[in-house]
Amino acid sequence: MSMVETASAFPPTASDAVLHALPHPVIIVAADGNVADANVAAEQFFQASAAMLRRHMLRDLVPFGSPLLTLIEQVRRRGAAVNEYKVDLATPRNPGERLVDLHVAPLPEYPKHVVVMLQERTIADKMDRQLTHRGAARSLIALAAMLAHEIKNPLSGIRGAAQLLEQSAGDEDRPLTKLICDETDRIVKLVDRMEVFADERPVERTPVNIHVVFDHVKRLAQSGFGRHVKFTEEYDPSLPPVYANRDHLVQVFLNLVKNACEAIGENAPDGEIQLTTAFRPGVRLAAPGSKARVSLPLEFCVKDNGAGVPEDLMPHLFDPFVTTKPSGSGLGLALVSKIVGDHGGIIECESQPKRTVFRVLMPIYNSGGEVSVDTPRMQRP
Repeated sequence: MSMVETASAFPPTASDAVLHALPHPVIIVAADGNVADANVAAEQFFQASAAMLRRHMLRDLVPFGSPLLTLIEQVRRRGAAVNEYKVDLATPRNPGERLVDLHVAPLPEYPKHVVVMLQERTIADKMDRQLTHRGAARSLIALAAMLAHEIKNPLSGIRGAAQLLEQSAGDEDRPLTKLICDETDRIVKLVDRMEVFADERPVERTPVNIHVVFDHVKRLAQSGFGRHVKFTEEYDPSLPPVYANRDHLVQVFLNLVKNACEAIGENAPDGEIQLTTAFRPGVRLAAPGSKARVSLPLEFCVKDNGAGVPEDLMPHLFDPFVTTKPSGSGLGLALVSKIVGDHGGIIECESQPKRTVFRVLMPIYNSGGEVSVDTPRMQRP
């Protein structure tokens, strides 16, 4: 049975287009519990094609004893639609938190068939968190500008006075003057790093092949801090170029890969980092200062099998000065978030032990540098 047969009010081609344009996963479950059909969003949610989904029973795709199975039976008995909220559909095949709102309704034209629509709560949560991250970045910009003006000038005076004292200090006092100079230099370097956040100049962009960026980052890591880690790639070769600043993208993914290496640790025998690229239509974000919504179909991921991010740190992961490293400044991920935001994208993290994913979603730009809201999928060769 095709999904278009359930909506006779529209011509089949228009009905099919509408169903596949929906941002929410929609599947039809037959009387025997088999998946009868699925739209594009459902293929992405279950990470399988519609043809592959039709070979499975629904119970094979959801957790054992899932409330969704009970809801389907309830709809079949009552013949009325049912809603359920905050249902976790995570499985070993699709791990991590997969909270969805469920809408299950009968199909009167096809006895015992039901249609199931999933609304992913994580998408709305991602947008809310991203706005919070950007608000934190804006606060940091103001703080950086203030620090640069109010702190660096007095620090240079303190360092100069310490150098003068060092000339007349005895051998036992000279280490103290050196300590003053070293700590002053350290604070200046920290302020210099924060001044990056106050840089509001337009980003110079060119079409960038993300796979070239990933390969460059991988080579840098393998020649230094990532020598102990195995790297794997899963690339979509049909992705269009990203209209971005290449150096900024290298900075973003080098930071993410370095964090992944540190999370794995030097003594992990099976440490692995996976770099992936994919086309994921369906995620849209409101453009700043406009009612227009920008599509973010380009997905770039850095995945590792390290210890994971502590649960209490997750809501504040991209805030400045948040870190688990004893000697870390907590500015790395805040800077990553700012760079991604400056390019019109979002970054999100999903983490559990042995599986942490940093996911960057970016828009497609045309040759003129304009944001493309609805760009067709490039065809595979």
